[in-house]
This record gives sequence, C-alpha cells and structure tokens, in this order.
Amino acid sequence: MRMQAVEAAGLADVYDKVLDGKRLSFEDGLRLWQAPDLNVVGWMANIVRERKNGGKTYYVRNQHINYTNVCNKGCKFCSFYAQKGGPDPYTLSLEQVRERLVQYLDIPITEVHMVAGINPKLPYQYYLDLLRLVKEVRPGVHIKAFTCVEIAEIWRQAGKPLDEVLAELIDAGLDSLPGGGIEILSDRVHMALFGRKLSGDQWMEISRAAAKAGLTQYATMLYGHIETVPERIEHLVRMRELQDETGHFVTFTPLSFHPEGTKLEDLPHPTGDGDLRAIAVSRLMLDNFQHVKTFWIMNTAQVSQVAQWYGADDLDGTIHEYEITYKDDEIGNKRQVLTRSQLIDLIVTAGREPIERDSLYNEVKPRELDDPVRRTKIALPVA
Repeated sequence: MRMQAVEAAGLADVYDKVLDGKRLSFEDGLRLWQAPDLNVVGWMANIVRERKNGGKTYYVRNQHINYTNVCNKGCKFCSFYAQKGGPDPYTLSLEQVRERLVQYLDIPITEVHMVAGINPKLPYQYYLDLLRLVKEVRPGVHIKAFTCVEIAEIWRQAGKPLDEVLAELIDAGLDSLPGGGIEILSDRVHMALFGRKLSGDQWMEISRAAAKAGLTQYATMLYGHIETVPERIEHLVRMRELQDETGHFVTFTPLSFHPEGTKLEDLPHPTGDGDLRAIAVSRLMLDNFQHVKTFWIMNTAQVSQVAQWYGADDLDGTIHEYEITYKDDEIGNKRQVLTRSQLIDLIVTAGREPIERDSLYNEVKPRELDDPVRRTKIALPVA
C-alpha cells in the first residue's frame, strides 16, 4: 500500500535513492516540497530518521536569555527588536542576567542559549563578562550563544582579527554558536527583508571561522515569508555543502515565520502541513546532518509531537523565558516552558523513546530527585 502511494505521488525514483542512502538532488528536493501527498514525504523522511537515530527523540533542559532587544538591523520579519509601537528597548545588566540564572538554579539545566539584537553601544568587554558570568553561576553548563551576525558585531567592537576574537570568547566560556542570522541563503530575500545584516557569503565565512576555531554550530532556515520553494531547497543544498566542508554542524532546525507584530503581518500564519513538510524535506535533503529538530515554540507542541514521525528526532528543550516569537495570547508573558515531564509525555505518547541530552547529544542521566513523569493524553491534530 505504501509503495502504491509512493508511485502514485510520482516519487518512486526518489524513494529508491532514500532506500539506497544516496544523496538527493536539488530537483528531488523541489519535487518533495511540491508533492501533494505529505504523508508519503513524511514516511520517507521517517526512514532516514530511524536509520540515523532509531526511535529515540532527544530533549534538553535549557534556558534562553535574550540580553538586549536594541537592534540596528531593522529586519522586516522581526517582532523582537525595540521599535515605535512595538516592544520597549532593554539591555540586561550583568546583575539582571545573574538574577535570571539564579531563578532557575534548582533545575538541572545543561545549556544556556543566548541570542539578542545588535546593539552598537555594547562594548566588547560586555560579551566577555556575560560569558564569564554564566560560567560562574552555572559551572560546567554549555553556553550556546551569539549568531554569526552577533559575532560580526562583537568582532567590530573588538577591533582585532576574528580568530583572536573567537579564541577570547572561547576562553571566556563560549562553547557553540546557535543557528539563525542568515535566515535563508537567498540574495534576493536578503536585500528585500534584512539588507543591513550579513550577506549569505559573509555568514558562511564566519561559520567557517567558527569551525576552524573548534566551535560547534547549529543550523536553521526561516521559511514561510517571501521566499520561494526553490530558494528553500537552495538553502538546504548550500547548508549541506558547508557541512561537507566543515562537519561542525550539530543539528538542523527549520523555523516557521510568524508574522504577528512584524512588518509582514499581512502574510498568512504557518500551518501544521507546512511545518511538517519543512521538517520532512530537510531530513531527506540533509544526509550529512545527524539530527533534525522541531522547535515546539514555533511549531506548537502538538505539531512537534507529530513531527517525530516526519523526520524530527529532537524536540529542543524546556526553554524558560523565550522572547523572540510569541503566540497572540502570550504577548507580555515571557515564560514559555514545557517541563521535563511534559516533554517526555509528548515523546512517549507518540510512540518514541525519550532521551535527555546535553548540547552535543550526550545522554544525560536524570537526577533521582526529579519529579516523576505523569502520562498525559494529548490530542493530535490531523496532518
């Protein structure tokens, strides 16, 4: 029956490549994204997912800190940065960052994730002190911080060679770089939506420098705004080529665009179909990425649960205070959290095996004093 569906979708040759572990072409990616039967695409993505990670689904206990929303880039897709009629400007002092870290010291967080706007008034020393503070309050935590766009600003403030800047950031506590910053590798989209930020080539050069410095990095793609399907596939192909070259990417996360509060608010909101397809096609195209993540903040917990059968093997984490994207009913409420028990429920009730991980996908053994897991029946949306 499944083979009949594959043939009916006109994807039998792509299916043969998937079974043989062969790399898919740009044209294959286009066909997968445009195929009318999402379930066929998801079924093939699940073959790759289980080949790489079996039935395991990973999660991490992490904390996000967005240290400033002051930004000079003016990206049209962003609702986070301070602007007239939008959020009030803020920049966290080191003492305020300390308070946020201390607030969750009772939770065995293994990762602190820090990204923010590009505030040209922040000196180089601020970034070094920020990293040292996190390591002081949480010794041994993995710090995932600063997109390539932030690294470019830190480099400008430092006024010294990039390799020296990266070495000093690492010495202060930086462990890896998050994804983001380039959004999608398209010169057309870049000029239309975020022309003040790094170009795709500049982003990739900083990424190469990070790899040379020994930093791991996470990769993303922002989709669902003005980009075309061919531009999405081109992004995946270029990320795959860069991974061939450097091998330093840990996981890939498709990020759905949420128009509320942005200069593109007339665009349609993301759909479960679109999110599942982005995950499935990413899993099929990115043969040299071990992991593909569904980011539940953007995709919703329910769609992320289904995504475990459409190529995703990671649900991200507990989050704690995420300010970049809000749902309409969450504006003004910065606490966006799933507990460990809730994450495990999302995984177990989907028929997968929950694995708590650190930032590099090493398994973390839960503490004996952790709250017991309560099973909760979750209603699944119709894909």
